[in-house]
Amino acid sequence: MTESIPRYALYGEGTASAPGGFAHIETIAERSALHDWEIGVHRHDHFVQVLLVEEGHAAITLDTRTVGLEGPGRVIVPAAAVHGFRFRQGTRGFVLTLSTDFSTRALTAADPLIAALAQGGIAELSAEAAARAFWLAREMLALQQEWQQQDPLFLSLAESLIRTLARDVPAADASERADQRLDRFRQLVELHYRQHRDLDFYAGALGLTRRTLSRLTAARLGCSPMDLIHRRLALEAQRLLRYTNATASQVAAELGFEDPSYFSRFYQKVTGRRPSADKRPDV
Repeated sequence: MTESIPRYALYGEGTASAPGGFAHIETIAERSALHDWEIGVHRHDHFVQVLLVEEGHAAITLDTRTVGLEGPGRVIVPAAAVHGFRFRQGTRGFVLTLSTDFSTRALTAADPLIAALAQGGIAELSAEAAARAFWLAREMLALQQEWQQQDPLFLSLAESLIRTLARDVPAADASERADQRLDRFRQLVELHYRQHRDLDFYAGALGLTRRTLSRLTAARLGCSPMDLIHRRLALEAQRLLRYTNATASQVAAELGFEDPSYFSRFYQKVTGRRPSADKRPDV
């Protein structure tokens, strides 16, 4: 590929590996005002980001969709997700960046903290959650003025913020997150989707039978396990097609498809579109 999706630690500051316990907070205006209130599409390989919109409006691009968000609202961007923001001038809020090892603060594998950081998403905030979240953000911003690496108070406040957001979800979403086996399956898919593993691999890694795993995804997600794996593979293909100048054949090779024609058929079956339909218009 002659071009790739930009990767940053903090936007515009180049790439970096994530030191353990890395955490950083800033206001929306601090960085976006320098870029005409627009943060171009990019990704963070080793960081999770949380955007809190207190007042104003943001157009959020998260992977393959763009939606509007009025404050108060939040966006959780999982590691490696392609994202970008366009703010109405004067929009107020905060951007929190955490290294992916922050999830080790979870108490158990079923801890909602893990699902919140791994799955991400865009949502409005209830009045109660907004009041708590923005108070915590302001406290963290004040602490950062006297920053010490791995400040335990700052990290505890960040954890409280994520847990506040994790609790403030619709009932349907909360039900979907209830089964830790589903969270573990998603984690395995994230690690291995490029390797085109079969269903026996995933079921064995989870200590389940193929039938039990199929029942689990059907009950919680309304799809088969392979549907979820294929959607993740197609999502990565869509990211590469939309945000780089790679050809469909190059994307196929990047994602482990030996036959570009098979990749095209796979992509059309999963997305309903040919790869060419999702190419950038200037390519």
